[in-house]
Amino acid sequence: MTKPLVATLALLLVEDGILALDAPVDRWLPELADRRVVRRLDSPPDDAVPADRPITVDDVLSMRMGFGFVFDGDCPTLGLAAAAGLGIGPPEPANPVKPDEWIARFAELPLLHQPGADWMYDLAYGVLGVLIRRAAGRPLDDLLRERVLEPLGMHDTGFVARDRLVPCYTLDDHGDRVLLDGVDDSRWAHRPAFPDPRGGMVSTAADYLRFARMLLGGGPPLLRPASIDVMTSNRLGPELGTSASARVFLSGGGWGYGVEVVTPAHGARITRYGWGGGLGTTWYSFPDRDLAVVLLTQRLPPAEALIDSFWRTIHEMIGA
Repeated sequence: MTKPLVATLALLLVEDGILALDAPVDRWLPELADRRVVRRLDSPPDDAVPADRPITVDDVLSMRMGFGFVFDGDCPTLGLAAAAGLGIGPPEPANPVKPDEWIARFAELPLLHQPGADWMYDLAYGVLGVLIRRAAGRPLDDLLRERVLEPLGMHDTGFVARDRLVPCYTLDDHGDRVLLDGVDDSRWAHRPAFPDPRGGMVSTAADYLRFARMLLGGGPPLLRPASIDVMTSNRLGPELGTSASARVFLSGGGWGYGVEVVTPAHGARITRYGWGGGLGTTWYSFPDRDLAVVLLTQRLPPAEALIDSFWRTIHEMIGA
């Protein structure tokens, strides 16, 4: 659930005039100028055409940049991204690739879709991390702490585990629980070379509820109300909300900036926004009920029965 926090930081920079939502990102990331786009997802990387237009800040925040996870069959370009160490999978805080090297490796690859043409999960927020660092001239984790975490009193949240860390587990080939990340030797014990907005922050339920309370208007003010409205409104059209990536990651909803947005127009009785993490975490807010809910577990993949039970209880409570 790192993405919503970093999207908030990006919107603060928009409010400051440092970033602009309609600005091409190559203003700060010249490596991404003159993008090319593969003709088909299964095309070789050199079978590409010029992009119709530059990638914008809005494209990155809304994950319409044109690059991400693929669920439509083979994709040689995505295989190259994995081989280049760009992080295709769970958070890897010990990855030694630094931001400038990360964007240089990414820039060697073509896009998979034209900018704005499809919603594709995850990789855009890696670009966002480098974009924020370049635009503000400061490390992402320092900015996030100063502009978001400290003003909200989120002292237990960050890219490094200070104390009270608990183990995280995964399942082996037989379905038995095995240790994924310990405490004394945790991969989150040291500052990462690349504080990655795609994932990898640690937090507590109390801290994350402080963030949720701010978005609901009940905590210390941070973003302007208009920025919160933009962040928590669906930025996808009907076609993008049904893309292959959206069908896997979005539960019948759309996407704002860093959050899934589910509205009555998509079949839900009550509007909600929020997001979940691959290591068994979830947060959603129900603005019509002035309610936020957080569940933090410690397992990759998430324990579906537990999370389903949690959501049934919430839905029964609010009559959804």
